[in-house]
Parts: sequence; structure tokens; C-alpha cells
Amino acid sequence: MRKLLLLLLSSSMALGTRAQNTAELSTSPSGRTISKHIYGHFAEHLGRCIYGGFYVGENNTKIPNKDGIRTDVVDALKKLKIPNLRWPGGCFADTYHWKDGIGPKNQRPSIVNTWWGGTTENNSFGTHDFLNMCELLNTEPYLAGNLATGTVQELADWVQYVNFAGESPMSKLRRQNGRNQPWKVSFWGVGNEAWGCGGNMKPDYYANEFRKYSTFMTNWDNNTKLFRIASGANSADYNWTETLMKNIPSNLMEGIALHHYSVINWNKKGPSTDFTEEQYFATMKSASFMEELVNKHIAIMDKYDPNKKIALVVDEWGGWYDVEPGTNPGFLYQQNTIRDAMIAGLTLNIFNNHTDRIKMANLAQAINVLQAVVLTNEEKMILTPTYHVLEMYNVHQDAEWLPLTIKTNNYSLGNDKLPAVSGSASRKDGLTHVTLTNIDAKAAQEISINVKGAKYKTVSGRILTSAKLQDFNSFENPNKIVPVTFKGADIKGDVLKVKLPAHSVVALELK
Repeated sequence: MRKLLLLLLSSSMALGTRAQNTAELSTSPSGRTISKHIYGHFAEHLGRCIYGGFYVGENNTKIPNKDGIRTDVVDALKKLKIPNLRWPGGCFADTYHWKDGIGPKNQRPSIVNTWWGGTTENNSFGTHDFLNMCELLNTEPYLAGNLATGTVQELADWVQYVNFAGESPMSKLRRQNGRNQPWKVSFWGVGNEAWGCGGNMKPDYYANEFRKYSTFMTNWDNNTKLFRIASGANSADYNWTETLMKNIPSNLMEGIALHHYSVINWNKKGPSTDFTEEQYFATMKSASFMEELVNKHIAIMDKYDPNKKIALVVDEWGGWYDVEPGTNPGFLYQQNTIRDAMIAGLTLNIFNNHTDRIKMANLAQAINVLQAVVLTNEEKMILTPTYHVLEMYNVHQDAEWLPLTIKTNNYSLGNDKLPAVSGSASRKDGLTHVTLTNIDAKAAQEISINVKGAKYKTVSGRILTSAKLQDFNSFENPNKIVPVTFKGADIKGDVLKVKLPAHSVVALELK
């Protein structure tokens, strides 16, 4: 594997490095922290994300588990340091009634998952299962409440059920179901995609509904501050953000969501592995659009909230392609290639650099759905290129953000062009970390970074790349793409020089 990568790197350099990119890294105190919650994940009752992904049942003797939760998945996600996990949806959230998923499992009612594949949902994985799993994962739960088909009382009861330590009807019910102490859940979504599957609402109508629901989401525990997240805009719907910021008082809303997927065309998404460079470029163009999106939504939020009390929460992002041939189209199962690694590296750099407003994000989704970090097949489990990017980038979690200003070459195809190199930087525990992504499909990029305010003696790093954009990890070859030691960086004085191969993600550590 190492010899193959060295051959790959040398051949990539042989293609010729374009004119040097330049950057400036400021190491003066910034006063900003990159929230670990930017690195959140998403688990919906969709396809094989929950059943067969996270949960295999308590009686499964073939796959090692704890109370039905796959232990290999737990170990992998703990290594990833996932800070939060959103559940039960997605579109499923606004058809989900939480009381159907508590109590003896053989007495729970079944429903049909009308959004995703028309399968029968037996509710064997419910509130206790999810929140106990979050404790296993050492992650914070993010519960998405049902605003569309639920009631204010139903959501208020859920908050009381999971958060109240005293005596009440809901805490009594929780204890009857085997949990004495509350879980103390802070993150709550109030509906999902209210502009679409969450009710096809107009923004004014949803704003009023949010105000009503949020009012009755009582802080049952003074030590558990509720973080209520409004169903935000679909990509470039700036009017939605404007309407909510104008009509919802800041004492009722801690965050506002944004959803954007890197998709070529919603009617013709293209294959996940057998794609052309034209399709790759189109995907990168959609992923790069995230920069413009967050800038414009943040500008609207700044107008109504100049002190930045309300967070922008990008709680659905990632690549979306056609499902794998022969799989249920409602299960959204797709493979994960170097293209997905490029989406992840580029997007996380954007989020890191807007950490003054973006405080949380959730990759869609964790297992077996869309841009997953884990794929499973019965007892087998593999880690995707996206997994490895998030693992390489987790050094930024709760670290001090450092400004990294890049003047980059373009990645051009035909008459269209995109910035080739993106990056972000942070400092924690005396170490400075720089992450760089080169999305150019063919050309290596050399970047010269002028370091201001600090002197570093050594640089080390890791790289994720492969011979082809279309390469992926399979159940037959699970380690085809893994991070390896990177030797293409050198620091002399106050200049850090890095040679980035085509379609690569690099994480550097400066001492």
C-alpha cells in the first residue's frame, strides 16, 4: 500500500505542478474557537442506517453488540470523536411519535415508513435505545421533534420525559421503562424541512408554529440549557432565513438550520463510482457553493443578530448520487469515493473558517445512507474515505481558530473554473494544525504559506488520496484508501511549503 502511494505521489508530481499558490497563516490569538459540534452526524430511520447499521437487535449472536448496538460501529465512531448525533430524522421525524418507541418492544405499534421505501417500522429502536447508544458513543444527542404531524403537548412531553429529574407524569413513565435519571438532552430540532417534507409550509406560517412549540419546550433542569433549532432554509432560499430571523425572538431560538447537498442535478444525480470528470466537476461546483451560501445566510443573520447569539446549524450536508444498482431506491445507499473525500475536506474547511456563526453541522448520514462514514454488510464493516477525512480533521475540534488566507490557482474544465485549494487552521495544546484540500482532478498544487507570529521547527502530516477519483473501499478491499504519512511539506524560517497531489486531502501538524 505504501509503495503504491509513493508511486502515485511521484506520478502526480510528474504531471507538473502549476504556478505556486500562496497563503498567509496568522498565529496571533483570534479569540475564536472551532466548535466540535461542526463535526456532528445524522442517523435517520432510513434504509439500513438504524436497522442493520447501528442496531442489530439484542438477540443477534452473529454480530457483536451491546443491547443490540453494534460494538464495531461504536468503536469506529468513538475514534472519530463524533460530538453529536441527530435522530430520528430527517423527513421521518415529522411522522415519528416518540411514545410509539418506548416500553416493552413486543408491545410497540408498527408504522409504515412512507418517506423511505415503504417499509414497516416496528419501533424496536426508540428513545431509550438511541439515548443510551449516545452514552456508549460518548456523544451528545440531537433530537428532531415532530412539528408537522405531532402536537405541542407531544413535544413538551418528550422534553419532560428525557430531561426532568423530579416527579411528573413523564418522569414517572420514564422510570417505569427502566431509566431513573434523565439524559439531559440540550439539542432539539423543532420540525424538519418545514418548506418541504415537513409540511410544505410558508416561512411566515412556520415562524408562528415555531414560536408556539418553542414556548412550551420548558427547561426542566436549570443545568440543561435547551438549544432549540428552527427548521431553516433549503440551500439558497434566503427569504426563509430572513423571515425567521425577523419574526422569531432570540429568546425562543438558539439556532437556525440550513440544508445543502452536493448534487449534480436533482433529476439526474449520476452514479456514485462510475462518474466522469465532468460529473466530478459539477459535484465540486455544488460543494464549493457552500461558501457563497453560508456567507449570504450569515449576512442576513448579522442584520437581525449582530452579536451572533443565534447559531447557523448546517444539519444536513454531503454528496447525493443515484443509489447503487439493484438496491432499494428509497434506501439511498451509495458508495463513497475520493470525490466524497474532496467534498468533506472542502466543506469542513468552509465551516471551520466561519466558526463565529456556524456552531454545529451534521453530515448526512452516518451509516449506509448518502455520504456515510461507515458501510455495513451483515457482520462486515468498512470505513469510507469520508470517515478518514473527518478523523484527520478532528484535531480542529474545540481548538482556537487561526486565520489562513489562501490565494489559489483555479481548477478549470472547459470554460468553467473553481478554486483548487482550500484550507483551515487551528491551535490546541501547543500544537498548530493546518488542513488542506486540493480538488483539482489532474494537477498537483504547490502552496507557499507565510507564517506570521510564530516560529515552527518541524512539520509532520498525513495524506488521503488514491490513483483515481473513482476509487473506493469495498468489503473485498476495505483498506484501499487510508491515510498515510505525508512527506510533501517543509518549513524553513517563516515559510511552509506544501506539495499537494491532485485530488488529495492533507493534515499537517506544526511544532
